[in-house]
Amino acid sequence: MDNLSYKALIVEEPEKNKFTREIKSALVNDLPDNDVLIRVNYSSLNYKDALSATGNRGVTRQYPHTPGIDAAGIVEDSQFAGVKKGDKVIVTSYDLGMNTSGGFGQYIRVPGEWVVKLPKGLDFKQSMIFGTAGFTAGMSVYKLIKTILPEHGKILVTGATGGVGSLAVGILSHLGYSVTGVSGKTGTTLLNDLGAKHVISRDAFLQNTKPPVLKAQWAGVIDTVGGDILATAIKSTKPDGVVTCCGNVASPDLPINVFPFILRGVSLLGIDSQNCPMDFRSKVWEKLSSEWKFDMLDQIYDEIFLNQLDNKIEQILKGELKGRTLINLD
Repeated sequence: MDNLSYKALIVEEPEKNKFTREIKSALVNDLPDNDVLIRVNYSSLNYKDALSATGNRGVTRQYPHTPGIDAAGIVEDSQFAGVKKGDKVIVTSYDLGMNTSGGFGQYIRVPGEWVVKLPKGLDFKQSMIFGTAGFTAGMSVYKLIKTILPEHGKILVTGATGGVGSLAVGILSHLGYSVTGVSGKTGTTLLNDLGAKHVISRDAFLQNTKPPVLKAQWAGVIDTVGGDILATAIKSTKPDGVVTCCGNVASPDLPINVFPFILRGVSLLGIDSQNCPMDFRSKVWEKLSSEWKFDMLDQIYDEIFLNQLDNKIEQILKGELKGRTLINLD
């Protein structure tokens, strides 16, 4: 593999706080000195990738850099026990695409502890339709359904047309839950196709939300955005309901008091998909590849190539993308 050249989207900082991104040739020898070298077949576009691609220091500290927090491909070389050349694998989250060269390049080299064997029920493309977004949705579902059953009532999913939200809607509907989605986007037929029973606009959801508690409506909530939307969801959750929280696109702040927790016994569960332990990670991927794999999975994505990424990065930053965007690197 010495001096092997490959294509990658490389973000550079030619002047302080001025960033450029361009598809360039890179060398495998310049990848980090880790255990497992993987030839990437597919990646996917996430909001965190767009932040890294535009110079967000909270995501990526040093440039030049190749984003891409998701990757699926074939092992080319391994010095890690349990992972061998020829294995089909996926890598999501950890530090991939943040400060470690990521899936927007045709090769990655990562620690063996990050590598998950591709589950039998998924191909490379399907694994990246899920990707970090689907894995995060899966973690949220996993924690929610331990307590909340379909007969307990409606489930609310916020940010429902985004990656995590749309996949959560698909999984929950497939499992027999009555799902209501909240979205700031127009044209939400995607959510109905995924099985959502109702769709509420963001503006309508945030009307008359000042009281400390609101009419109890939701047996459970999967929140993907944070801020006022999460606060409103918590205030309108039924007694002993469960709310999961995995995002802060709307705001990292939570403008709420303790009343929903001490008067209704609402539980708020945080979701950390980046550093999830491998045993739990494997359980969630097994569920995604089997009983949680819903029929619409292959119809909620756009497939692009590296040279089409630039426009998609701008779209996701503006909140204009729906469903999932896959990058074919093969």
